[in-house]
Amino acid sequence: MRVGVLALQGDFREHAQVLRELGASVDLVRRSEELAPLDGLVIPGGESSVMDKLARTFGLAEPLRAAIRGGLPIYGTCAGLIMLADTVLDGITGQQSLGGLDIAVRRNAFGSQTASFETDLDIPALGKQPVHAVFIRAPVVETVGPRATALATLDDGRCVAVEQGNLLGTSFHPEITGEYRFHRYFLQKVAAAVRR
Repeated sequence: MRVGVLALQGDFREHAQVLRELGASVDLVRRSEELAPLDGLVIPGGESSVMDKLARTFGLAEPLRAAIRGGLPIYGTCAGLIMLADTVLDGITGQQSLGGLDIAVRRNAFGSQTASFETDLDIPALGKQPVHAVFIRAPVVETVGPRATALATLDDGRCVAVEQGNLLGTSFHPEITGEYRFHRYFLQKVAAAVRR
């Protein structure tokens, strides 16, 4: 499988390392023509407003939207989740998302960097053992529309992981904790799409 990691900004190197350890061939994506050979794509954590501006500046935004519409499997973490959301409730002036996930998200929902935290989440889709999740200036999914499915919620009921068809998104960063189950789950989506 050939999987790209959007490498405009953020922790793309960490995702690339996890994907390589799981056996995927990995390309770092900075130009629209680099999307064509891919079987899947990861949009990393970082700063969603900067990622949006860079994607538009480098002519990637529309090709990424076309890839989403075309069914390319895509996994977004933190800022990547914001980029995949149909609605960003508190984006900066002019901020755009790529869309695709029938959700509304709120950026930095847990506060500043100093309010970052870790917790264990029950995620039945990934097995019985809890997933250790790290939240760093993380978004939260405030609304899950009828086309999307919540995969994980905090104890207070706020949604922090979601999927819809070939799209997957998490508020947290499994790529920095040695927790590979979300990436494996994503690669299963990629493999299924390749078989189709």
